[in-house]
Amino acid sequence: MLMSLALGLLLGALSALVMFPAAEHLRSLKDGERARATLHTSGACMAGQCEVRFEAGGQTVVADLPVGSGGGKRSVGAAMTVRYQADDPRVVAREDDVGGGGAALLVWVSGVAAAFFLVLSGVAAIFLARQRPTSLR
Repeated sequence: MLMSLALGLLLGALSALVMFPAAEHLRSLKDGERARATLHTSGACMAGQCEVRFEAGGQTVVADLPVGSGGGKRSVGAAMTVRYQADDPRVVAREDDVGGGGAALLVWVSGVAAAFFLVLSGVAAIFLARQRPTSLR
């Protein structure tokens, strides 16, 4: 029961404190400047470990893709379209992700899983309370 409660709270915190802000950040770039980019460093893009290279304002920019980005299975040099903030081109996201990307999906998945484990721990608590011997009541 305590494990499901802890897991439910942990998944709820992941959803609310990490993935929801990441999805909102990706959505904030929906109206950003568009540029053609290449994948500069590949890795776990969902964890924010990918970099892209593109031209912005006549300068070459190498920027980290934010947490929740897709495209991690692409190889270095793969072409993609990105959106970036005009005043800070290092704030960038893949155009495919500006709807929320994988972060939006993980908000829902971790939120539903959190609710499931919290309900499970509540049901277990009720079940255990009803199983007490009558002499203790």
